[in-house]
Amino acid sequence: MRLPSPLRRTFSAFLAAVLLILMTGTGALASSPAANSRLAPAAPTAVNDDTGPQFYSGLTVDVPDDVFGDVYVSGQTITISGNVTGDVIAAGQTINITGDVDGNVRLAGQDVTISGDVARSATIFAGTLDIAGTGALGTDLVGAAGEIDIAGTVGRDVQVGVGDLSINGVVGGNLTYTSDDEAEIAQGAVSGTVERVAPPAPEEPSAGEQFAAWLLGLLYALVALSLITVFAAWLLPRLLHRVTDQLVPRPWKALLVGFVASIAVPLVLLLLLVTFIGAPLALSGLLVWITMTLATFVFGAYYIGRLVFRGNQHPIIKSLVGGVILIVALHIPWLNVAVWLAMVFFGLGAQLLAMYDKRPWHRSVPAPPVAAPGNTGNVSPGREL
Repeated sequence: MRLPSPLRRTFSAFLAAVLLILMTGTGALASSPAANSRLAPAAPTAVNDDTGPQFYSGLTVDVPDDVFGDVYVSGQTITISGNVTGDVIAAGQTINITGDVDGNVRLAGQDVTISGDVARSATIFAGTLDIAGTGALGTDLVGAAGEIDIAGTVGRDVQVGVGDLSINGVVGGNLTYTSDDEAEIAQGAVSGTVERVAPPAPEEPSAGEQFAAWLLGLLYALVALSLITVFAAWLLPRLLHRVTDQLVPRPWKALLVGFVASIAVPLVLLLLLVTFIGAPLALSGLLVWITMTLATFVFGAYYIGRLVFRGNQHPIIKSLVGGVILIVALHIPWLNVAVWLAMVFFGLGAQLLAMYDKRPWHRSVPAPPVAAPGNTGNVSPGREL
């Protein structure tokens, strides 16, 4: 039996199953007053505290006593130093098994170390797995890990998916491992055959498939973003016209303002975020800034439509045509980067300039009336000589 090639999905599925089993078992015991770092046995037929299935949970769990039955453990740091006559099923960050286990072990963790004697097989998924020199497995080792070091004894076969594999101990059967790298195996460490399975290389899509994917992405963007521009032009035509008015007489000023703001505003928000008092203001400002950045597409599309149609066409027509042009430009390799930067800088600058023109403290003063020539004797009302 060989391990599936997508080891990461296998690891996630197994870990989720183990955690579900553990949480199902320990959840029924959570309401018990005895539930702490060590929970009371759930089996009603238990002869004593160490007979029958044992359930343990907590940040740091130590099982120093002998257990006559299976052991289920979940925690951050798990140490099983007592002898277990049944199986051990554990999930945690660090797992150390120093006692003897008469059954199987099923482990999922970040760092797993076995220095005791396991009479039967082991199924282990971990970041690092270390079978110490004093550790031994009676039959098979199956699992996956980023790094595996076998200095002890495995009675039969080893079938693992691994990043780095080192064997200085004894493997009594065959070794089958899936890895990108060759394992470091001491002379005579494996009694049977050694087989390395290289993970299949990802298939490169053909030119036709790449073009089809690009075309489908373009069509999706045309439909989705065109709907956004049409709704914006239908609901907010005056806002689109007022903001893009900032780009008609002075586009380079808007570009400069947008460029400076794109650098200064995130820095200010970051400084506010690290302060306790300014954190809520920074989060609110970040939400507003993200909204303004996303809105640059709508304003950019409408501005392009104004450049194309210089007449009195409907705002929806201008937005729709400008949006199509902008979407296509954003899907052209290399050009899309420059188009995106220009869209963001021009759009942000135009929005900020429009806000500045509508600032509350700004009051426009009407120009005084000009007297007609030859009528200097008349004074306009409200003016003093």
